[in-house]
Amino acid sequence: MEMGLVERLEAAVRRLEVLAVGSQPVVSDRDLANDLSLDPAIKAFDEFLDSSLRRVVVAAEKIGGQTLEVTKVLEQAFLVEKELLIQAKQTQKPNLKALAEFLKPLNELIVKANAMTEGRRSDFFNHLKTTADSLSALGWIAYLGKDSGMSLPTAHVEESWQMAEFYNNKVLVAYRNKDSDHVEWAKSLKELYLPGLRDYVKSFYPLGLVWGCAATASTSAPSSTLSVAKASPGKAPAAPPPPSTPLFSSETAAPRPKLGMSAVFEEISSSKSVTSGLRKVTDGMKTKNQADRTFVVSSTEKETRTSSPSVSKAGPPKFELQMGRRWAVENQIGKKNLVIDECDAKQSVYVYGCRDSVLQVKGKVNNITIDKCNKMGVLFKDVVAACEIVNCNGIEVQCEGSAPTISIDNTGGCQLYLSKESLESSITTAKSSEINVMVPGAGPEIDWVEHALPQQYIHAFKDGQFVTSPVSHSGG
Repeated sequence: MEMGLVERLEAAVRRLEVLAVGSQPVVSDRDLANDLSLDPAIKAFDEFLDSSLRRVVVAAEKIGGQTLEVTKVLEQAFLVEKELLIQAKQTQKPNLKALAEFLKPLNELIVKANAMTEGRRSDFFNHLKTTADSLSALGWIAYLGKDSGMSLPTAHVEESWQMAEFYNNKVLVAYRNKDSDHVEWAKSLKELYLPGLRDYVKSFYPLGLVWGCAATASTSAPSSTLSVAKASPGKAPAAPPPPSTPLFSSETAAPRPKLGMSAVFEEISSSKSVTSGLRKVTDGMKTKNQADRTFVVSSTEKETRTSSPSVSKAGPPKFELQMGRRWAVENQIGKKNLVIDECDAKQSVYVYGCRDSVLQVKGKVNNITIDKCNKMGVLFKDVVAACEIVNCNGIEVQCEGSAPTISIDNTGGCQLYLSKESLESSITTAKSSEINVMVPGAGPEIDWVEHALPQQYIHAFKDGQFVTSPVSHSGG
């Protein structure tokens, strides 16, 4: 017989012995840990770590170097998440201040991973950036309800991975035909979150963490019983007095109303006439007897039909700093004066679903991501890593300082303004059209010069390989 089973049986016997003498059961930390280890959610998380997370770590061990270092931080973050899941089952639902303290161990690891992406870029920057951005998915445990300013836990995991997938795809492209270990690492990391973590959260915590206050309240003994037990620890508590009236009586109890379709069928089969409440149709109400049979809908009726407001598919607008590290600017419509003043190089800016708006970032941030925006303008000073424009249309972006990398993916119509400090930026485009870059003139009085980035290419097979060159259009 396994030692774990013996320990659980001994714990159960101790509780029965305590109940036999009538005292309140005392649960030790060891017993509580054993009980939590049997919790289905914790057991499922352990299995998830043993399979999905272990696969990522094994792939990283084959690569070594910085990839292994950042993967170890990832492993620590998931282990900390497991400890937080256990602690939540023993803790009352916290307020925002207490929640920040509760999440501090996880936040420290996220900051550590982001710090590895700063400074001079290494050959494994895409590995570091993918891992650092993906860790924000573990923040789903900060969801405290619909008023917390966060998406539901499952949606939060998906949205967080979308930020990391851009760099994960770069790893796949760079090593697809070179090194299978890097490809395995990138694929296993994606599957760790999608479907791994997403499906786990969807199965056990679709509406957020289950805090310990509800379980404590439901299992605690009544106050009268506790008072008797404290007064006479050597005797069993007295039984409560019988109720003054029977709980179930055929004379006094009112019949419970039937619900759903059973109530409908009962109404139909009753002796009452089903059509007793209907109005009688007279001969004058019949269509064949009406003089006006043009069937033209009046303007009043037309206005009534179309007056109901349409439901917007966009989510609620957000403009907030989440977990002290990411500015979320989402679903802003027609806002021309959005400004982020207080920011630092460890924070990122994520702009999503905005339209006809202008955002100004006055400080230096780690990176800026503009996703699914339409007719949006973004003005920023400096970014440490990159400015990314994804799935947008009609975007204007101006860099007043420096930006090492600017990525434009699946975007139509992008006007990019570069300062003199950012002329050495690396601009990457994919599946995009109408990309124009404005650069300063040679002198202060010379206007800006516009350069159109090519969107058409010619691929010619020469000397055993394809040679790609952009299409040049002449004015003639």
